[in-house]
Amino acid sequence: MTQAVNASQPTSAMSREERRVLAGTLVGTTIEWYDFFIYAQAAGVVLGPLFLAPVAKENPGLSQVIAFATIGISFLFRPLGAIVAGHLGDRLGRKKMLVFTLIMMGLSTSLIGVLPTYAQVGALAPLLLILLRVLQGFSAGGEWGGAALMSVEHAPKGRRGYFGAYPQIGVPIGMILATFTLWILTTVMGPAFVQWGWRLPFLFSIVLIAVGYLIRRAVEESPVFLALQERRKESSAPLGQLFRYNWKEVALTAVIFIANNAAGYLLIAYFATYAVKNLKMDQPTVLLATTLASFGWLIFTLWGGIVSDRLGRIRTFQIGYAFLALWAVPMWFLIDTKNIVWYFVALFVMTFGLGLSYGPQSALYAEMFPAKVRYSGVSIGYALGAILGGAFAPMIAEMLMNQFKMSWTIGAYIAIAAVISLVGVSLVKETKGVDLHVAEAHEEYVKEHPEAAR
Repeated sequence: MTQAVNASQPTSAMSREERRVLAGTLVGTTIEWYDFFIYAQAAGVVLGPLFLAPVAKENPGLSQVIAFATIGISFLFRPLGAIVAGHLGDRLGRKKMLVFTLIMMGLSTSLIGVLPTYAQVGALAPLLLILLRVLQGFSAGGEWGGAALMSVEHAPKGRRGYFGAYPQIGVPIGMILATFTLWILTTVMGPAFVQWGWRLPFLFSIVLIAVGYLIRRAVEESPVFLALQERRKESSAPLGQLFRYNWKEVALTAVIFIANNAAGYLLIAYFATYAVKNLKMDQPTVLLATTLASFGWLIFTLWGGIVSDRLGRIRTFQIGYAFLALWAVPMWFLIDTKNIVWYFVALFVMTFGLGLSYGPQSALYAEMFPAKVRYSGVSIGYALGAILGGAFAPMIAEMLMNQFKMSWTIGAYIAIAAVISLVGVSLVKETKGVDLHVAEAHEEYVKEHPEAAR
């Protein structure tokens, strides 16, 4: 049988089942976050004038703040998505919930691409936009926990950080796809992009849904994935039990995620908007530089997972957050040079800290919770951290700029968040190598399904 659930077996080779599981987590999270990020990027470029026309006309700065606030609204519904996904996952199976959240995210994203603007239907336009954004948040809340556990619980003990990095790198890949798509469209279409071309990246989500569904359906055939479904009853428990016995772990996972999520959403939604609107830099060039810098996030996230298998989860996080705290302020002086090369350098260097404080997250969170509350624990902790971190980070950054007119104040905000998360992760005892109790569930599954051992 596959080595995926048996830590005692050799870890040098990767089985077919493991590759399917990793492909399923990577592709699914990539598509989910492309959908999520295409909105975040569009919010900084076109959504304010189109859906908040009266405010944009009277007060463009306030319109931008409100547009960024709509990014945060969706985060408020992530915990609900996490709770519902954990509950229904126990009854319907994790695979079905992952497919469900993928389809819901894709459909809500595609529908944004056909929404009427304020000029066409008045106040109904922003209301419909917010409704679809809420559905995006609900879907995102139900996605991450299942994908993270799918990868980590079926990794050899010594490679959990590496396996757990796969759902994580889906985030920077999703951003790369979103930013690259906007770069192509703004370069090719020019002014037509603002008029109607902005709808295209939302509509492209239809194709991605089909691709993701086919890949995740294939994962269901894997004995490893079926074993995961079989033990889903051990992966989640009533919320009362979670908060009665593991409230400290939930609180710590939320605190640990604050800085990474806040800085990540500035990279996703704010830097390019700031460079174009405040510094008057060329939009297509800025989008291309942001896309290229995002490859650093991809590289360092995967590397962070690998390093955590050697140094430990806590030490890797500490290095990442210490670096992020030190770089958060100086990077703005490079950005403010209005030089595209220095803009790229500032963002790329920041991704080093982002990657090391993101790559080990799946493994750390899975190892912090006992099996009975793991699904709910990691999902809710992640969702709460996202609310406290990235939900309103672009809006806060815009408000700081409007108030102080100095970009380094945004860096100070991120540095403070990094220190808070650094303290949070330092309160956690090293988790690397703890027993996730996956082998027992696998043995029970094989007894009931002998064909899985072949």
